[in-house]
Amino acid sequence: MTPTTASVPATGMNPAGHRYPAGVDHDTNSSTSTATNDAPGAVDPAAATATETTLFAFDDWFARELPELTRPWEPQPVADPELLVINDALAHELGADPAALTSPYGVAVLAGSVVPRGAHPVAQGYAGHQFGGFSPRLGDGRAVLLGEVIDPAGQRHDLHLKGSGRTSFARGGDGRAAVGPMLREYLMGEAMHALGISTTRMLAVVATGELVQRDDSLPGAVVTRVASSHLRIGTFQYTAMADDPSVLQRLADHAIARHHPAAADAEQPYLALLDAVIDAQAKLVASWMLVGFIHGVLNTDNVTISGQTIDYGPCAFMDTFDPATVFSSIDTAGRYAYGNQPSITQWNLARLAETLLVLLDDDTDVAVEMATASLHTFTDRYDHHWRSGLRRKLGISHDDATISELGDSEVLDDLMVVLRSGNVDMTRFFRALADAVDGDDSVVRSLVDDPPQLDGWLARWRTQLGLTQRSPQEIATDMNAVNPVYVPRNHLVEHALDTATAGDLGPFEELLAVLTDPFNRRRGLEAYELGAPDHFGPHRTFCGT
Repeated sequence: MTPTTASVPATGMNPAGHRYPAGVDHDTNSSTSTATNDAPGAVDPAAATATETTLFAFDDWFARELPELTRPWEPQPVADPELLVINDALAHELGADPAALTSPYGVAVLAGSVVPRGAHPVAQGYAGHQFGGFSPRLGDGRAVLLGEVIDPAGQRHDLHLKGSGRTSFARGGDGRAAVGPMLREYLMGEAMHALGISTTRMLAVVATGELVQRDDSLPGAVVTRVASSHLRIGTFQYTAMADDPSVLQRLADHAIARHHPAAADAEQPYLALLDAVIDAQAKLVASWMLVGFIHGVLNTDNVTISGQTIDYGPCAFMDTFDPATVFSSIDTAGRYAYGNQPSITQWNLARLAETLLVLLDDDTDVAVEMATASLHTFTDRYDHHWRSGLRRKLGISHDDATISELGDSEVLDDLMVVLRSGNVDMTRFFRALADAVDGDDSVVRSLVDDPPQLDGWLARWRTQLGLTQRSPQEIATDMNAVNPVYVPRNHLVEHALDTATAGDLGPFEELLAVLTDPFNRRRGLEAYELGAPDHFGPHRTFCGT
């Protein structure tokens, strides 16, 4: 089914501030600003250098403090850089001028053809457990950290070019990336951000004018990723392999200062760091589970110390609720299935704890006991975040102290049985519940295979709603604020990426405009609410390398 675009703004900039180059046929009736007619196409790096402007005030705190974990490395120039999409809203948040970023010089920088003034790009080293097997040397094989930027609010961000050519960490690949996977990174990052989930985001995608060889020859691209940092569990694993506790301590101190400063004042700062990362990851994974997101490649090198989602390779959103759902073509054993994400995250955190033992106590047995006690808190932390989020989705506002007497736990746990046995579209079900608050069960009952089973649950749920002392309208409004109408439906994502790869950005732009306003239902966008048609078949995702 081809989605209708009747109510999707299709100007040069959508409401969330994503700008596309001029020359694409857009409706110009929107009041939002549009890209200028001199939006860049081909860029001569020499000419770009001649018109150099200051894009960002770069810093390189991580590289200065931990040179052992980086290697100076410049991105590889590309043949014919052309801007595909730029995130004006994010540029403003970073304190940058979007017009400068879309100038020939700006596009050359975003493509990796020019290193901007003040930047000292590096490739970062890290290790990782990949599908359970340890790789001691991974690192930025096709990416560079261009530098760090401090935004007007005083927050520090990494600017990271992905697809910018082979580095010394490359493991046989070409160091490049294709248009489709890089636009997926952009689309998914913005969708997750709009859903309120902690995530890395993308500043721009630039086509390189070159082909990359995968199963087929595909147009190449470079994406600029913005992250609070690129510190990962794999960064600590890589450092621990060097067997130099002084470097590990400097890394831990850097992580504390950058992401979890309260740990510095704790009696055991490195244990407090571990606790903070455990909680950040428990909260993050709970937020994934609440919207049906499946990361797909939850290796330790893709688990951040900050608690941001990173690497949108084989990720996807679940339509029909099933804990066993797997989309990644390389996850043949289902290690990273939807229902396994909490337990595998705890496993990954245990690998972080192993690297910190030497900092926790001189007595290894004592250190292991301390780390184990912290790891055992993950289940309760995750359960707290998940149940709190699920109560908000259900309109139940009770606090933890009243759960047992009010019966919330029974309602939450029984819902999982209903969803699993009812062949239920998860996103549509939760959204339809807002109508059921005031007694209109027609839509939500139509979404389950066994309506009588649902009826018993609805009765218990309404009993809990009756204890909230809020009006049905207030409850429904609160539910609609956390239950999205629109998520990245797999068939729509694949259609958008396929057409963009073929040179038509229209479906990508339309889908992005929908996903960056996910909680407000809009007339004419009904097709964006629906799961995949039968002919779409079993969905498989790929890592893009």
